[in-house]
Amino acid sequence: MKSTVFWTEEFPRPADLSTSELPETIDVAIIGSGYTGLNAAIALRKAGASVAVLEQATIGWGASSRNGGMALTGLKEEMPVVFKRYGAEMGRAFWQWSLDSVAHVEQTVAAEGIACEFARTGHVTLAFKPSHYARFAEEVRWFHEMLAYDDLWVMDKSELRSEIGADVYHGGLGDRNSAALHPARYVFGLAQAATRHGALLVEHAVVKRIAQARLGFLVATSKGILNAREVLVATNGYTTNVVAPLRQGIFPVGSYIITTAPLSVSLQQELSPRGRMFFDSKNFLNYFRLTPDGRMLFGGRHDLSTSLDLTDSAHKMQARMVEVFPQLAGVPVTHSWSGKLGLAFDLMPHVGRVRGVHYAYGYAGHGVSIASYLGKEVGEMLAGARTTNLFAQIDHARYPFTPYDQLYLPLVSAWFRLLDSVS
Repeated sequence: MKSTVFWTEEFPRPADLSTSELPETIDVAIIGSGYTGLNAAIALRKAGASVAVLEQATIGWGASSRNGGMALTGLKEEMPVVFKRYGAEMGRAFWQWSLDSVAHVEQTVAAEGIACEFARTGHVTLAFKPSHYARFAEEVRWFHEMLAYDDLWVMDKSELRSEIGADVYHGGLGDRNSAALHPARYVFGLAQAATRHGALLVEHAVVKRIAQARLGFLVATSKGILNAREVLVATNGYTTNVVAPLRQGIFPVGSYIITTAPLSVSLQQELSPRGRMFFDSKNFLNYFRLTPDGRMLFGGRHDLSTSLDLTDSAHKMQARMVEVFPQLAGVPVTHSWSGKLGLAFDLMPHVGRVRGVHYAYGYAGHGVSIASYLGKEVGEMLAGARTTNLFAQIDHARYPFTPYDQLYLPLVSAWFRLLDSVS
């Protein structure tokens, strides 16, 4: 078993991806080369602004190449909660925006010729307990009445067999509009598109300090100092204390994934007859799907830590995978890796400006589509082509204790485990 990312081993960073040295001046400096930063760079270049994307490691190194490849409808926060918190009008706007975000990814991969195996496979939420299944019918009714959304359907345990070759769940809730893709192919395709449009990609440029200057900002990096008119922080779960208030609004959570060796076609069809994406209804959920080359990708978390041992994590994840799919007992696990999600305490994405620095983050595991579309819209805002964004219109709480996540996340983990045991 390798402690490396399957996606980037299967599709490494293209050797011909054009990178640049740190320029002296630029219109917009973007910190982070994931889905947010690269979509923003493309939007800014289309508007004529000069752009440098600064990456502390290599392009797409973070969660954008490490995730499960699921472009899901909706936000992390449940829509009834969103309606209650922000009102029906904003709630409907948020829901439509989430659908538009998946469409944006689909349109982008077509327009830029990104061969990332994008497919509208749909997803199924799996009821971990009978009480979870009992809520699914009400959810379908709510989405019909409040959102006029009729692409959800409920499956009882017997009907679920047409979707998944497992007997451990008590039913399912399907959504036809979610999409699967190959995350490394997507992020590297975005990077190549950004360079075609004229953006500069600067690797191994660790940002150490951002200081306001007479005509913008001085961005001090491990490669020197860059003068930028505007700065966009697009680092999500990898956000540091370089701009302290930004770190006070987000905290990282670890997510862990294993993949098996390629499975026979007959076993693939038994496990996932329709090629759906799956996740269960626990707080400490598991998510899984078949990869394009026929492996079972199985992910989730055992607690909220970002630093679990990958071998121990793989053993626990494999044990849970075999509980779901006994057919996979004895099938080798080939890869085990992790990445960082970025969460705000309200489970909402956030866009804003702090100390003059722009930011977009807080995707909470829904970043494939949300980060992409948010990046585009923030890029348009910085270019003057858009005045605002939905997520810039909601409050974003910040707390001095947020950076001390290693102290409070074990308590949160214990609470979630308790909820999973009694809910």
